[in-house]
Amino acid sequence: MKKQALILGTLLGIQFLGHGQDIGQNEVPSIILNQFNRQFPKATDIEWKLDGHQYQVEFEIGWNLDHEIWYDPEGNIVKHKEDVAAEELSKAVVQKIDSEFKGYTLDDMERITENGKVVFRVELNSLMHQDWEVILDENGNVLSKKVD
Repeated sequence: MKKQALILGTLLGIQFLGHGQDIGQNEVPSIILNQFNRQFPKATDIEWKLDGHQYQVEFEIGWNLDHEIWYDPEGNIVKHKEDVAAEELSKAVVQKIDSEFKGYTLDDMERITENGKVVFRVELNSLMHQDWEVILDENGNVLSKKVD
């Protein structure tokens, strides 16, 4: 019984650490808050987390455009995930989807910028075929494809 409790405690601890710890805005360093407020003055529904040594903020801009940003302690953006519309996908990504996933509809699209590189995560749905979650680079190369 002790062994089971220890395993359960460890798993819960790992899960807690993996998702970051919710923090109040007053716990975010001013250099990060100033940078965030300067870059995203129209942000709403702002939630902060401490994820290891990085500060993660989730927020919305406008009507349901979700963003997630990770800042390092110096206030630099490490990673940025943002919802995008189909019109914001690169031309190469649209061409690849049109050729390789003919008949699929686009759903839940994100642009992810990390270390200066941009990828798009797109859910592709079909009534006739298997649904997919696909990650493509800006040039339309499929980096990852998994059943959705």
